[in-house]
Amino acid sequence: MNSPAVPLSRAVAACLLAAGGALAAAPLTPAGGTAPPIAVTIYGDDDYPPYSYLENGEMKGIYTAIIRAALRKMPDYQVELQPVPWKRGLVKLETGESFALYPPYLRAAERPYMAYSEPIMAEQLVVYCNRPAIAGRALKHWPADYHGLRIGYNAGFLSGGKAFDEAVRAGLLSALPARNSRLNLLKLLKGRIDCYLNDRLSIVWELGKLRHEKLIEAGALDVEETAALSAEQGHLGYTMRDDGRFPYKQDFIRQFNAIIRDMKQDGEIRNTVERFLHGPG
Repeated sequence: MNSPAVPLSRAVAACLLAAGGALAAAPLTPAGGTAPPIAVTIYGDDDYPPYSYLENGEMKGIYTAIIRAALRKMPDYQVELQPVPWKRGLVKLETGESFALYPPYLRAAERPYMAYSEPIMAEQLVVYCNRPAIAGRALKHWPADYHGLRIGYNAGFLSGGKAFDEAVRAGLLSALPARNSRLNLLKLLKGRIDCYLNDRLSIVWELGKLRHEKLIEAGALDVEETAALSAEQGHLGYTMRDDGRFPYKQDFIRQFNAIIRDMKQDGEIRNTVERFLHGPG
């Protein structure tokens, strides 16, 4: 039995609508052949070691290595990674000037102008202490079991939680800032602070650098991780205010998300982190 006749104009319109939807989600291709790679610029935080930072004119870091590995699997795109101060990078996304920025945490209410990729990896906040300071303590509960200790942290990045903040205000423990991870770890190794609060990979990476540079003095105290606190996921963030300036955006996001999921499942992200942490220097 034949189907009812459909007016030609309606059939053509339906085909065009379907084709248009497919094209909107695909890279643009010039007529007559294979498309050249689409040039894309992605910005990264220039001062967030070991995750994303500028060194000798080149973007480096754990997220940088992971994102580069993912981009090698996206031949439709030729991507340049550019450094940017973090706050300026956020402004570029908010105004729609730039396409993407790494590695923001999910802050939907604070940043309504940003869409987020598949989570790339977790950053785990931990506490490291030197062993003499915690001898005889059963460190099962943060921060109650740390009362009376001196806790170091990076200036501007204190995030020990509400109970920790209340304990500091009550004088039950001391919170002592230093400029960066290196200074805090040197203080910890020398016993000038008892514990240090920061991201796990930042601590492991900086300790490795101190050993490599032979800056850990003889007689330095042994240190160990004593508590794992909160965790945050890093992403590639995309502008939502480009007004069509980046027509490839949805295809890029689709490809990137699928690749990151595969890299997590097959262990490639874990291996990339390990190579970075145990690489020279």
